[in-house]
Amino acid sequence: MYFKAESNNMKYEMNVRETREGWQVSLKPDGENWTHYAFSKTDYQYMDDTISFLFQNSSYLLDVTSSGIDQTVYTRGAFRTVKLYNEEKILHESLKGGSPLGSTDNLISEMPGKIVKVFITPGQTVKAGDPMLIMEAMKMENEMRASTDAKIKSIHVKDGDTIETGALLVTFEK
Repeated sequence: MYFKAESNNMKYEMNVRETREGWQVSLKPDGENWTHYAFSKTDYQYMDDTISFLFQNSSYLLDVTSSGIDQTVYTRGAFRTVKLYNEEKILHESLKGGSPLGSTDNLISEMPGKIVKVFITPGQTVKAGDPMLIMEAMKMENEMRASTDAKIKSIHVKDGDTIETGALLVTFEK
């Protein structure tokens, strides 16, 4: 499962895959390369909302409380809040157009999908809430709307395009 996370003004991409033996966890801080980790199921235990596991010959005990996208993690005498976006939350934030993980001068795809319909043209002025395009992602057609009033500088996709996470969709004039 793919996630985006933010903590202490740092942004990360994460991918977690469960296997028969454990979990394969990949972590990529912004601007850096992916790092891959393996966690064995024999070294993991879940009890009373607490996770205990061994990692690189060290024992960890994690207590996690959730409130929306905010995950407060307590371990080794310290607290840290992590904003965690799963695929559904990434899609929801990108559809709002004001994603804290995105940019205000560009509309960027926060997940892979297919462009179904583009409604805008270069030079066009859009008002907040105007539909700009429809993207199919997670087997749903989602209308992406302008988050603020803006003028379209360029459109980088067309109907039928298949796009990846991070693809530049629309550039707005400053």
